[in-house]
Amino acid sequence: MRKKPTDKKYYKISEVSEMLGIPASTLRFWETRFPTVKPHRNDRGTRFYTPSDIESIRMVNFLVKDKGLHISAALDEIKINRSGVSKQAEAVASLADIRDRLKALLDSLHKLR
Repeated sequence: MRKKPTDKKYYKISEVSEMLGIPASTLRFWETRFPTVKPHRNDRGTRFYTPSDIESIRMVNFLVKDKGLHISAALDEIKINRSGVSKQAEAVASLADIRDRLKALLDSLHKLR
């Protein structure tokens, strides 16, 4: 199960990778393709993601991984309907969380038998 973000202002790439279940290499690649994914960098080049950056990554992940769109189609979708994509991504994430909870409950029930 993926972790929920805390109230931090900035997250390192490893934290975002673990939080969203996306490899760091994929995050770095998406940074080159999607203008909405632009983490801040310090003098040493370390990436720091804001909660807004994480939301953009969730949208990209939804479009590319869940819906199966090519990168160019995902870019177009974000340009045309960013708020709609964001709402869809949130709904899918909520449903996935509910599914995980239900699976955990079923496992608990099976253990009681």
